[in-house]
This record gives sequence, structure tokens and C-alpha cells, in this order.
Amino acid sequence: MLIPSIDLMDGRVVQLRRGTERMFDDADIGYWLDRFAAFPIVQVIDLDAALERGNNNAIVRRLCAARPCQVGGGVRSVDAVARAVDAGAARVIVGSAFFDDAGVDEERAREFSAAAGKDRLIAAIDCRDGYVVTRGWTRSSVIAPADAARRLQPFVEAFLYTQVEIEGTMQGLAIEPVRALQAATPRRIIAAGGIRNYDEVDALDRLGIDAVVGMAIYTQAMSIERS
Repeated sequence: MLIPSIDLMDGRVVQLRRGTERMFDDADIGYWLDRFAAFPIVQVIDLDAALERGNNNAIVRRLCAARPCQVGGGVRSVDAVARAVDAGAARVIVGSAFFDDAGVDEERAREFSAAAGKDRLIAAIDCRDGYVVTRGWTRSSVIAPADAARRLQPFVEAFLYTQVEIEGTMQGLAIEPVRALQAATPRRIIAAGGIRNYDEVDALDRLGIDAVVGMAIYTQAMSIERS
């Protein structure tokens, strides 16, 4: 399944390359909301909240009222989980809050799972150079994605795996790390990072893996209307 992504920064729809370089910027959020009407779910990421420089809560609430959304970005407390659920999020994505200096914080994962409900909680495993990164991809850890998944799987319904090195580059998904993560856990995998065409989306679908796509859609390298 293809999941289009609406990334928010400064009240606008943006796309960043490797999490830093802004490559797309559009104030017309309603346009993209309408464009994605046919999809079962839309991913909404509040980049300002992820970077701890404000939030786009009103826009997130508007998007959740209009479409089923999986919402993430800066969800680092039980209260934040509750706010996302209250905003109407169909699924809540949590990343940094599940990790500490020692690796995975299972107690926090248990608390978040109870707050959101396991069936609507997604753990974000953002990876650079083979290790999990947190805090808007600004802080490195010493835990590998497969180890993180094995420890978090009792508390979540799915994993969102993003390959930071190729995020927003449209250079093509690196499939082997995704398959390795899938082999480590029975939970659903959602893959993101570098996806550029429907061949990659279809290849993931055959493996039972969902695909989040942003840059390729916004730059029109990939049409959302399949012929």
C-alpha cells in the first residue's frame, strides 16, 4: 500500500532531503489534502514538533478531521499521545521517546502503548549508518534497527522504518535493510526513504510492506494516478 506523506514546517507542506535541505515548500495544504483523498490513510509529520521548535497542532487536527491519518513528529510524552488521539489520529507514530542512552526504554513503550492502544501505535525506527537516530534525526544511538524492533514489538502494531541517508533523494529504496528488519519481527513494516516509482512500491507490497512516499509525489516524478 502506498501512503502519501504530508510533512509540516512553519505551517506549510514541505519536503526535506536527508532531513535538512528544504526541496519543496507549499502553503496550500488543502490542495494536497484533496489530492490524497483516494488513499486509505495519509501520513502527517509535524517537523517543527520533531525539532522542538513549535508545532502545527491546528493543522494536524484539521487533517485528521478530513482524512484517516497516522500522525508523528515530537510525540514524546503520554500526554502528547493523548493529544494526537484526541485530534483524531487513526495511528500515532512515536520515535525518540522509545529510546534512551542505554537503547530501548521498554517501560515508556509500555506506557505509550496503554495510552494509545497497541493497535494504533507505530514505532518509528529512523536509521543512519546502521543505527537508530532520534530527536529529529539529530542524535545518534548505539542500537541497531533489528534489536530495537525485537524489544519494541510487544507494545506496537507496526514499525515505520526510514533510511535517513537517502530520505528525499529519490535515488531508490535500499531494500535489503528493510527485509532484514522484516525478518526480525512479525509486526507490519512501513518503509520510507528514497522511493521513486511504483515498481518499488509494488515490490514492497509483494513482501507485505507498506511504502511512504513524499518527495517523488511532490516533485511529480511519480504520479498518484496510476495508468
